[in-house]
Amino acid sequence: MNSSKKPSIKIPPLRLLAWEITRRCNLACAHCRAAAGLGPYPGELTTEEGRALLDDLAGMGQVVVILTGGEPLLREDLLELAAYGTGLGLRMVAATNGTLLTPEIAARLLEAGVQRVSISIDGAEAASHDQLRQVTGAFDGALSGIAACREAGLPFQINTTITRANRLELPAIYELAQRLEAAAHHVFVLVPTGRGQEIRDQLLSPEEYEATLHWLLDRQREGRLHLKPTCAPQYYRLWRQEAAARGEKISVTSHGMEALTRGCLGGQGFAFVSYRGEVQPCGYLELLAGDLRQTPFPEIYAHSPLFQALRAVNDYHGKCGRCEYRRVCGGCRARAYALTGDVLGEDPLCAYEPEE
Repeated sequence: MNSSKKPSIKIPPLRLLAWEITRRCNLACAHCRAAAGLGPYPGELTTEEGRALLDDLAGMGQVVVILTGGEPLLREDLLELAAYGTGLGLRMVAATNGTLLTPEIAARLLEAGVQRVSISIDGAEAASHDQLRQVTGAFDGALSGIAACREAGLPFQINTTITRANRLELPAIYELAQRLEAAAHHVFVLVPTGRGQEIRDQLLSPEEYEATLHWLLDRQREGRLHLKPTCAPQYYRLWRQEAAARGEKISVTSHGMEALTRGCLGGQGFAFVSYRGEVQPCGYLELLAGDLRQTPFPEIYAHSPLFQALRAVNDYHGKCGRCEYRRVCGGCRARAYALTGDVLGEDPLCAYEPEE
């Protein structure tokens, strides 16, 4: 037996699957990872292929399925797919820009078993939101969609992508989310992919990024609204650093947060399926792990060489590979790839210098 053989990497259970059911969209957002537009985009998974994917997911445990886009409300069989997934015991949610939501559509989503929708708000006022969304009236449309959810009793959360242009508006957006009675506020840190490559100058500096993470952690401690940083794995390093400094113990219910094992979940509890059935670690990391039209999803998730490489955190390059927080953070793999060309490279936005 070869003693130099590396130990096998444990396959983490799938917790979240984002399925881009269509790439068609009625907006043209400056930061869109898919550079989505009205299309058409040939090759969408058919209803039958979508059902087969949901069947496979139902056999993988308690999976949350995010029906996303583009704009998912532009797909004609959205309600059928949502109801089918619900019938299989999957937790079905949807990600929308909100502009097409009406009380009637919100009620039908709820009836189909959609448990929550996310609606993007990227500015505290119309001017900044519409500037990023590149469509006048997008802010008012999102607020109208939120009102429709409230009327129908459909739970919703606010999603916000942070750039240099709107970073200082984050406190006001957070307050707005509370006034609107959102169930949660998910804060995304810009990853320069898709059209986002054209606004690289809007990427936070390492110092701005760290300051934003501190602010988010302080707000989470207050417990007024559930906050979840996304594409911000260093948050979980900072959380542990501050807990240690305070003599606090990390637990499942610490500050209302789940006890996540790591920050970046790409290929490690999370995966993304494109409108054409291409499987990726996440929507911002456009590297192919497999194709549903050739290989069933469970097989791709378990055995893809790309996913296996992402799970081997000790083999990461640069300071991410020697960082003592590599198992709870891991750096943003999509941002590392977008900015360095190395999917296992260090995350350029991280200001932390490892002790080891």
